[in-house]
Amino acid sequence: MKILFLGTGEIGLPALRWLLEKSGHEIVGVVTQPDKPVGRKQTLMPPAPKVLAIAQGVPVLQPEKVRDPDYLAAIRALEPDLILVVAYGQLLPQALIDIPPLGCINLHASLLPRHRGASPIQAAILSGDRETAMTVMFVVRKLDAGDIVLQERLEIAPEDTGGTLHDKLAALGPVALEKALPLFESGEPAPRLPQAENEVTYLGKLNREDGEIDWAQPAEVLGRLIRAYDPWPGTYTWLEDSKKLKLFPPVEVDPSSGLSGEPGTVLAVEKHAFLVATGQGALWIKDVQPEGSRRMPASAFLAGHAISPGARLGKAND
Repeated sequence: MKILFLGTGEIGLPALRWLLEKSGHEIVGVVTQPDKPVGRKQTLMPPAPKVLAIAQGVPVLQPEKVRDPDYLAAIRALEPDLILVVAYGQLLPQALIDIPPLGCINLHASLLPRHRGASPIQAAILSGDRETAMTVMFVVRKLDAGDIVLQERLEIAPEDTGGTLHDKLAALGPVALEKALPLFESGEPAPRLPQAENEVTYLGKLNREDGEIDWAQPAEVLGRLIRAYDPWPGTYTWLEDSKKLKLFPPVEVDPSSGLSGEPGTVLAVEKHAFLVATGQGALWIKDVQPEGSRRMPASAFLAGHAISPGARLGKAND
């Protein structure tokens, strides 16, 4: 079977590597986003799938817009039997979806119909879900709304962060594909389970500003937020001198410390952590990064900063 891979994010790398090295299928090309400037020097960096494809001698296409007629013609010329999409980053035109005779499928990192959209991994942790999945689904014009082929489920561990869950789901990509691809070679139509629209949830693309801590939220919610948004977009609050303080997992929820104060108030300071009041309960902070400095344990931060009970975190008008 001739397969065309569309993907930009690193979550698709294990799937692409498996396709190239172990699947036995012919990978006729990789379509990915253009190289992007990165860092202070704005150095052009290629997407990870491009690097892997070039190393394997596979043709690479990098359209600004995949609906470009010249690129659509180039994709048709590759004559794929099946198109696989993994975190590509653009909505696909119907003209592309209709190219492969066996269909256009997507690997989506959620237990669809739950958590459609650009940040399903963070959404699953933030919502307190007990499990998620790598879902193989048909691509349609509506975002993440296609019929489901199969789902490879995964339990979410209490300590999982956005980063660790990303890596676990990425590793499930080849597992899901190894089960799904034979369904397209059997000569029979592949399974199609319609999604229940009344069960759909959605979380859009995240920005750095989404990581600002609102201490009025319950400690349980903020604990999940700090885990979900690590490493991207990260979470932060403000010190009394208006400097940003980034927060990192692990954090510990203290539902009833016996101490109370306005949300954002430092309630207690110990050697390795400090306790902050929230809208419900309190949160032990153990790992931080002050503005202009490196990430450090709370013990190192407290050694150099005069944080004491009664101090306030967050903006003055919070």
